[in-house]
Amino acid sequence: MRLHELVTDLPDVRFTEDNPEVLGLATDSRKVRSGDLFVAIRGGEEQDRHPYVKDAIAAGAVAAVVEEVVESHSAPLVEVPSTRQALSILSKRFYGSPDSALKLVGITGTNGKTTTAYMTYAMLAAVDMNPGLVGTVEYLIGDRSAHSSNSTPEANELQSMFREMVEAGCQSAVIEATSHGLALGRVGGMEFDVGVFTNLTRDHLDFHRSQEAYLSAKALLFDNLKTDAYAIVNVDDTAHSEILARCRSKVLRYGYSASADIRIMEGQTDWRGVRIELKTPEGPQEIESILHGQFNFWNIAAVVATGMALGVSKEVTAQAVREVKVPGRFETVNRGQLFGVVVDYAHTPDGLENVLQTAKDLTDGRLICVFGCGGDRDRGKRPEMGRVAAKFADLSFVTSDNPRTENPGSIVNEIIPGLGSAPHFVEVNRRKAIEGAIHSANPGDLVLIAGKGHEDYQEIGRERIHFDDREVAREVLEMPSP
Repeated sequence: MRLHELVTDLPDVRFTEDNPEVLGLATDSRKVRSGDLFVAIRGGEEQDRHPYVKDAIAAGAVAAVVEEVVESHSAPLVEVPSTRQALSILSKRFYGSPDSALKLVGITGTNGKTTTAYMTYAMLAAVDMNPGLVGTVEYLIGDRSAHSSNSTPEANELQSMFREMVEAGCQSAVIEATSHGLALGRVGGMEFDVGVFTNLTRDHLDFHRSQEAYLSAKALLFDNLKTDAYAIVNVDDTAHSEILARCRSKVLRYGYSASADIRIMEGQTDWRGVRIELKTPEGPQEIESILHGQFNFWNIAAVVATGMALGVSKEVTAQAVREVKVPGRFETVNRGQLFGVVVDYAHTPDGLENVLQTAKDLTDGRLICVFGCGGDRDRGKRPEMGRVAAKFADLSFVTSDNPRTENPGSIVNEIIPGLGSAPHFVEVNRRKAIEGAIHSANPGDLVLIAGKGHEDYQEIGRERIHFDDREVAREVLEMPSP
């Protein structure tokens, strides 16, 4: 595809007469291939790419899209007001709008996105809609699974995945639409058939700066829904009103509230999983799942609503979600020990409270919690995490999560005030903290290792080192008792 064909209709665009053949799109100069068009995105947590235009051209880029003139060794520059907006438009054009050939379900919210996405994926697979999945844990494209590098990838990566999905025979796709992805325009121009809102609690304020901005980012998914699309919203969350404020689509509400279209009437949870009774426009429905925790009542109701929006029978939905497992979400580690060990991704105050409440209900002994907080992220939630642990755990081990460029000890010191006088140990080394928690457990206790879930790495400084809570827990359980 020629450059002019790609860029001519970009808003307020300026470009030269040079018209090279474009063979690909890139936003990282280290990944440029010969023939690529380099788009110098800026904003978000990534570095401004404008200083790397020269490197991209040297690596083989035939032109660059920029917001300001930079040195480019005579390669053509395309000037636009917003390189991120341009990237969304260029990506759809270059890959032939593959998202338009797919039934798209976008899921946003602070907690529950991944679990809801996996259940929705299973439901779509059950009715032969051959879904793809773009989420926090992995990308599923046809028969291929790839490790997730970003819950909501950049627009060019997304459109490339959609093109691969279409060529693999996929007819639908489930996307975790994060607040970062929405605010940075990564899903810009995509026409979702269903948008799902799970909930809104404190998270990512280091990026959004205020809860209001965080909510506005989530609402972008619904502001842009087509009139014949569906918005699926948790009516029990007060944020749902703002989510729907500018939404023009059809709406299905779910939750405990009497105003819910899919209403949770009753539910139970134990070690076998959950069982809920719903009142729906199609009549009463009972659903069982091997997932744990009352918070999954909402996730299941959201999937039932999504199924109704897409014309999937409630019987098929019930069968599809029954055996769904989600990596790193209340995932048990069992080596024959006489106490429970659970690994979970909970890394927000609300998420930690939900999983601790669930764990508390499932043990007759003590609840022991291992947790920390990420570095270079919202510092305000650190004492809140401590307060949640103090309220629900009988004993806490405060440790590192992904400290990134912060001193792990400094992060821990900001958690400790929230714990107050609640019993706790401080062990910055995460492996030693897990060892301490497991070695302190008695028969009947439950050890919850929170914060990282499916992640198999720790970010320390600028490096990622291999670290998987599940692997470490298994290794400790298999060690001789100290």
